[in-house]
Amino acid sequence: MPFEVGDVVEGTVLNITDFGAFIQLPEGKTGLVHISEVANTYVKDIREHLKEHDKVKVKILSMDANGRISLSIKKALPKNNKERDPKDFVWQSNRNYNTNSSFEERLLKFLKDSDERQQQLRKNFDSKRRNTGYRKSNGY
Repeated sequence: MPFEVGDVVEGTVLNITDFGAFIQLPEGKTGLVHISEVANTYVKDIREHLKEHDKVKVKILSMDANGRISLSIKKALPKNNKERDPKDFVWQSNRNYNTNSSFEERLLKFLKDSDERQQQLRKNFDSKRRNTGYRKSNGY
């Protein structure tokens, strides 16, 4: 069964290095899971997530002419409902504007909101600047 980019297959961890893990795939092929592709969180030490001889599901990211296979464990995981695709992200500020109104009305509302936010930021910044704790001494 030849592999193709995008396939999810099961493999066995052969060797662990500081930069990733080598995975034994079916048919005797070997691929590399880079440390950044191990988990959805920051991985400082890969050995906290994987051990030699672990069975893992991996997604084939790329295969080059030299026979090197790039793999990902985190992309082989089922999508969690808590995780959101960046394409699904909607800016909070866009929700406040009525899409049925004209462009000019939405622009005016945006400018008003922006001015209010700028004033609030200036007010907070000025109050922090005044309260630095530094006091001038009298007479010097």
